[in-house]
Amino acid sequence: MGIKTCWVVTDGRAGMLNQAWGLAEALARRDPDGGLEVVVKTVKVRKPWHWLPAALWINPLARLASESDTLKAPWPDLVIGCGRITIPLVMAIGKASNRGTYTVQLQDPRIDPGNFDLVVPPSHDHVSGPNVVETTGAVHRVTAEKLALEAEKFKIELDHLPARRIAVLIGGSNKYYRLTPDITRQLATRLTKLATDNDAGLMVTASRRTGAENEKVLRDAFADVPAVFWDGQGDNPYFAYLGLADAIVVTCDSVSMNSEAASTGKPVYVVSLDGGSKKFNEFHALMQQRGHTRAFDGKMPDWTPVRLDDTERVANEIHRRMSARQRI
Repeated sequence: MGIKTCWVVTDGRAGMLNQAWGLAEALARRDPDGGLEVVVKTVKVRKPWHWLPAALWINPLARLASESDTLKAPWPDLVIGCGRITIPLVMAIGKASNRGTYTVQLQDPRIDPGNFDLVVPPSHDHVSGPNVVETTGAVHRVTAEKLALEAEKFKIELDHLPARRIAVLIGGSNKYYRLTPDITRQLATRLTKLATDNDAGLMVTASRRTGAENEKVLRDAFADVPAVFWDGQGDNPYFAYLGLADAIVVTCDSVSMNSEAASTGKPVYVVSLDGGSKKFNEFHALMQQRGHTRAFDGKMPDWTPVRLDDTERVANEIHRRMSARQRI
């Protein structure tokens, strides 16, 4: 393929970074000699440019704040951007490199996709064009190898749990959904019954959006069942939980969490929260329609899901398109 360098450009937020980095890692795995150098670039932009639409940015590469990573020559063979403020920066890199850098923008850039070599939005964003490759969910860093390594690392720590284990991924309130103590209490009751009825252990992880009050509700409810609850201290067992789980229960508020769970090939049950949006509703409907997830109703029937493989599929497409361009 001839790719030697790849920049991953984001504002540093985990949700953006994991998508772009995960795609870069998938491309790196295609080079058995480890010849692809992936460089993570965390960018910060000066005011007022941070708030302006991409079309209004003048000389974008000159608008980086002093604390930002630099974006300057020598330019990479490939740049993958994710997040609103990276849109004009990725476009500018393509221009500055005289189109020598292959530009990939994740999510909907809300401008003409023709400004990039490739745009990778989820299908619920309804973006179309010859250089658009849709995904069902979000690309990510989850791989079978990574889950196996992390599972081995936490194996002894989790040995006290029953042989059957359920990973519970709790998100929280955002601008579309609400997770309240009452909803959390109802969910905890159903999960406690699920663990008891199935002689299963719970491996629970929460997000920053879960909130202290909701976390306390969960901890109190799980006190009498075999359960572990990551407290945010020490190494993050998130990948280990996914690797060791026989099934996964995940709240509906995060496309990334649902996509990561569905990429394991294990049964995934999605918990509905108050609220929603047209795009989220479309996403969850498509995930269920394609056999990746099912709605959580308090039970855990056995079924064989269809593993979600967006990350590998998009990496293959980038490989194909870049190889074709180099042959021209």
